[in-house]
Amino acid sequence: MVVDSVVLEGRSIRVTAQRYGVSKSWVFELVRRYREGGAEAIVPQSKAPKTNPRSVGPVMEERIIAMRKELLDFGGDAGAETIHWHLEEAGFSPPSVATIYRLPKRRGFITPEPRKRPRASYVRFEASLPNECWQTDMTHWHLSDGTEVEILTFLDDYSRRVMACDVFVTVTGSDVRHVFAHTCSVFATPASVLSDNGAIYNARSRGGRTGFESDLLERRVLYKHSTPYHPQTCGKVERWHRTLKKFLAKHPAATLFEMQAVLFDVVRYYNEVRPHRARNRQTPLAAYEGRDKMPAGTLIDQPHHRIRFDIVDVRGHVTLRYLGKLRHLNVGWAYRGQPIRLYVVDEHVDIVTEDGELVGEIVLNPEKDYQPITRTHST
Repeated sequence: MVVDSVVLEGRSIRVTAQRYGVSKSWVFELVRRYREGGAEAIVPQSKAPKTNPRSVGPVMEERIIAMRKELLDFGGDAGAETIHWHLEEAGFSPPSVATIYRLPKRRGFITPEPRKRPRASYVRFEASLPNECWQTDMTHWHLSDGTEVEILTFLDDYSRRVMACDVFVTVTGSDVRHVFAHTCSVFATPASVLSDNGAIYNARSRGGRTGFESDLLERRVLYKHSTPYHPQTCGKVERWHRTLKKFLAKHPAATLFEMQAVLFDVVRYYNEVRPHRARNRQTPLAAYEGRDKMPAGTLIDQPHHRIRFDIVDVRGHVTLRYLGKLRHLNVGWAYRGQPIRLYVVDEHVDIVTEDGELVGEIVLNPEKDYQPITRTHST
């Protein structure tokens, strides 16, 4: 329309510029282009560069796609960061992680996932040294004919190294004790163990103690268990089982012997080859061997001090967690509904009212859940 105003309608460049709200130089430039090249000369042209020196060549693009397919077929992690790591290990100069992600996405190999809860919103525990804490759990799988089996895992919390991974028809308490003892003989005994509340691990719901718990006490290992219906507490071993099942789906086994062989290969790849995001792209084996190990007894033997505020319940009790278990402290009926303070130094607990009255003391017995009090006076 700007060119028509000058060429066809005979208006001046100044009037045309005022009419369409553009500069006189721009009107002059459009008219010049039209007279030299016709209507095609004034069609807007792309300002994108003709070449991009940072673009990924077809050879590298195909290499990225092939590696992604190879990792998926094997059952491994095929994320952009993992592909980038493998390309560097192979001696190539790969593009950025963001570019590696965009290439398969552009070709339709990646389906965008729904937005997840941001990582910054999670508060999670992480051990500071190898062997500070082992997580353990059991998961279900099946043989190629559909027969159900169970897989038992021990995993180091700090390095994410899989310490043991064995398959059974049904995991029993004896299996847990045997696998743990054998793993300790190979890698040394950890300072603590974290599990869920399964009957193969603890007898909390039955008011007793399992052989596994007795083994931990004998080895001076602090035993911790997750809150019921809160699997996130054992999230690292749960996440390993998710990774494991991706492998198992790609490598079916007909017998327990065959599946144990598959587990051996998977654990070797996971520990020694696959880089782990949580360990700054180190392999779990490198992270485990890169630092000193925390010996057994460290977490039990170290002095423990704390002050706890509580209110005595209707039975005259308060609760206190000690050595991974919730203990019931018998304060007394006379103090029902009253706020109190618990001064804890290792296994010694002084019970004091808000007015400063010393009710008595308790020496915690790890063999008992209900702890009697030694009173300073009769109530």
